Amino acid sequence: MFDQTIIKILLIAAFVVFGLILLRPGRSARNRAIRTITLILLLACGVFAVVFPAIINDLANAVGVGRGTDLLLYAFIVVFVGNALATVRHRREQDLQITRLARQIALSNPELPEGRK
Repeated sequence: MFDQTIIKILLIAAFVVFGLILLRPGRSARNRAIRTITLILLLACGVFAVVFPAIINDLANAVGVGRGTDLLLYAFIVVFVGNALATVRHRREQDLQITRLARQIALSNPELPEGRK
């Protein structure tokens, strides 16, 4: 049980960090830069895992996971959930923006029903 404590703490911390990031309002240039840097780091980690699989296995054993492939699966799940949450938030912001634009257009160009003047 104790050997898996490290990975459990890391996974829970990752989900908490994603939650806190998604609770922050707006999409500033800083947030986009952080997202781009994170993507580059994830790609670099992926290349590292392919080139040095033994190190990934050692890292997995150090954090209480049996195999390196399991560690990569956990990492993939964290990234996938974070991306899904970010996509939902972005979609919600787009829907709100479209609603505001539609209201503005409707108010600036009112059309009366046929037969009314």
